[in-house]
Amino acid sequence: MKTILKYWLLVAIIITGLCGLSYAAMQQVIRQSANDPQIQLAEDAASKLAGGQPLQIVVPTEKVDIASSLAPYLIVFDANGNPIAASGQLDGQMPSIPNGIFDYVKQNGEDRLTWQPRPGVRSAIVVTQFKGPTTSGFVLAGRSLREVEIREDNLEQILAVGCIALLVVTLLAAALLFGKLPLSRRFIPGRD
Repeated sequence: MKTILKYWLLVAIIITGLCGLSYAAMQQVIRQSANDPQIQLAEDAASKLAGGQPLQIVVPTEKVDIASSLAPYLIVFDANGNPIAASGQLDGQMPSIPNGIFDYVKQNGEDRLTWQPRPGVRSAIVVTQFKGPTTSGFVLAGRSLREVEIREDNLEQILAVGCIALLVVTLLAAALLFGKLPLSRRFIPGRD
């Protein structure tokens, strides 16, 4: 029995590591792809504002409740980080984000992150900066992560079940290979 466990333990570590690595890679692909629409929305809005278009034309008039809707939304901030126009609302008001994000965007041009303004409300947001002829500031484009997080949970469950099944199968295979199960003797060719 010790021989079986010794060899199976190595296989179990490899299987668990590969399952964990697979989950991490696939989860990142799913999460990062959630930013794609917001990248386009933020960059297009920043370009329009930098070109002098007024906020009323750039920011949609339809309001999106970011706590319940899956629709994308825009929030425009002035150069000091104060919200000045928004299609996205939280509890009927224009939400704001931590000032550290604006500092990061000033240095790096853009930030892509998960934002949780309150428990149960999570969005994939992209924040970019604009500098126009008369004004400058920041544009945030966001969208709920609700469906993305459901996909991540499903992925986790599939990989967990698969990992457990592989561990059981490899344990049984190790037991059969090393002939420690009584049934294994019946299946070895040439034995009585």
